[in-house]
Amino acid sequence: MPPSLADWVEDDHLVWTVVGAVEKMDLTSFYGAYRANGQGRAAYDPEMMVELLMYAYARGNRSSRGIERACREDVTYKLITAMRAPDHSTIAEFRRRHEVAISELFVEVLALCQEAGLVSVGVIAIDGTKVRASASRDQNRSYHGIVAEILDEAERIDREEDERHGDARGDELPERFRSRESRRQALAEAKQRLDEKKAAAERDASAVVERAVELDLERLGKHAEGRRGWLRNGRRQLDEQRERDARAVARSRIERLADAKRRLEEQLAVEVAANAAYEAYRARGVMSDGRRFGVRPDPYTPPLIPEGSVNITDPDSRVMRTKGQPTIQGYNAQAAVTAEQIIVAAEITSASSDFGHLEPVFEAALRDLEWAGVSERPGVVVADAGYWHKRQMEKIVSNGTQVLVPPDSDLKEEPRAGWTGGLFDHMRRVLKTELGHALYQQRKQTVEPVFGHTKHNRRIDRFQRRGRAAALSEWRLIAATHNLGKLHSHQIAAATG
Repeated sequence: MPPSLADWVEDDHLVWTVVGAVEKMDLTSFYGAYRANGQGRAAYDPEMMVELLMYAYARGNRSSRGIERACREDVTYKLITAMRAPDHSTIAEFRRRHEVAISELFVEVLALCQEAGLVSVGVIAIDGTKVRASASRDQNRSYHGIVAEILDEAERIDREEDERHGDARGDELPERFRSRESRRQALAEAKQRLDEKKAAAERDASAVVERAVELDLERLGKHAEGRRGWLRNGRRQLDEQRERDARAVARSRIERLADAKRRLEEQLAVEVAANAAYEAYRARGVMSDGRRFGVRPDPYTPPLIPEGSVNITDPDSRVMRTKGQPTIQGYNAQAAVTAEQIIVAAEITSASSDFGHLEPVFEAALRDLEWAGVSERPGVVVADAGYWHKRQMEKIVSNGTQVLVPPDSDLKEEPRAGWTGGLFDHMRRVLKTELGHALYQQRKQTVEPVFGHTKHNRRIDRFQRRGRAAALSEWRLIAATHNLGKLHSHQIAAATG
C-alpha cells in the first residue's frame, strides 16, 4: 500500500485549517443543486470542491487551469482531492453554477472567526480599492460604435449565407424531412431535446426576466439640489436595479453588443424620465417645503442619441481613476475591517468614487455580523475623506455608532469653500483630539495592509470572472480566504503557546 498523503503534510499546514473549516460549514445550498435520483454522471463531492476552491484562493491560485495543474503536481491539493484531478472546465463550471452559494461562504468563515474570538467590532475601518476587471479599456464602445459593429456583423452573416446557399433561400427542408415517417421521427427527437432543454432552463438559477426600468418619482427629488441632483438620483436608481437584476455576461459577442446597446438606451430613457419629472416639479412653482423657487434654471433638452460608453467584454465594469495611478477598467471593491484585520463586509460597486458608500458598506457589515452570530454593534466606524456624506453619517450616529470621517483629504491644507461650520468644524475638532487622532491613524494600519496583502502578497489584483454578480462572488471568496488565513495563524499561535 502507498503511504498516506497525510504523512507528507505538516500538522501546522494551512490545508488542515481549510479542510477543518469546511467540515464545520453548512453546505446545504451546494448539495441542493444536484439531482438525487442517480441520473447522469456522478458529480465531484461539493465539499471537496469547496475545499479545493478555498485552498486555491488562499494560496493566490485562481486560474481553473492552474488549479487543475496543482491537483496533478502538489501534494496538498492531492490531499484535498484524494488523488483525483478535476479538469479546469469542471472547476470553472462549479464556480459559475454555485455563484451565490460561494458568496455565502464569507459569512460561514466569519462565524468560525467569531467562535475563535477573532471578531471584535469596537472600531471598524471602511475603505475601497480598485480591482481590474477581466476586460480591457480598449473594448469600451459608444452608441455609434456599437450600432456600427452590429450592422457590420449582420452584413457579414448575410455574406456567409450567400456563399453557403447561393441562389437557394436556405430554409428548404432537409432530405430527412421530406417523407412522412422521417418527419415524425425527427419531430419526436426534437421534442425530446426541447423538453430536456426546458427542464435545464428551469433549474438554471441564472435565468432572468427582462423588465423595464421603473423610477421611484418620490426618491428622484429626495436630497437633490437642482436638475443635476434629479438626474443623478435617476442614474442611481438604474444602477440599483441593475445590481438587483445582475445577470451573467453572455459569451457571444453579438449578444454582448445587443446588451450594451440596450444599457445605453436605458440610460437615456432614465435621463429623459428624470428630466421630465424635474420639469413637472418646477412647474408647480413651490418646493416640497412650501418655499417658492428662485431664478428659473437654463432650459435643458436630453440628447436624442445615448451618450457615454459601455465595455463590450464586461458591461458592468467601469473606467476607474486612482490617485497617482493610470486609469483601469475594473470595479471598486469595498471592505469593512476590524482592528484584528478581519474583514466583516465585502461589497462591489461600479462607481469610481467612494462617495455614497459609507452607509451601504456599514449596513452590509451589520448584516454579515448578525448572520455570523455577532450581536455587538460597532462602536466607531472610520473612513477617509472620500466617504464624507453628511446624511449617511448622521443616520449611522443616530443608531448608536460614532463616525470618524475627515471633511478634508490629506492633500488639502485649507478647507474647501463652503465646507466650514457645523458638522465640518465639529469633525475637525474631534480628529484633533488625542483619541480621535489615534483612532483615525489606526485606520491606515487596519484596512490598507489588507488590500496590500491581497494585491501584492497573494497576487490578486484582477477578477477572473465577468459581470457584477460574478465579481461580487469572487470578492467575497477572496475576503473569506483572507479571514481563513487569519484564523489559521491564530490557531497555530494558540497551539504553540
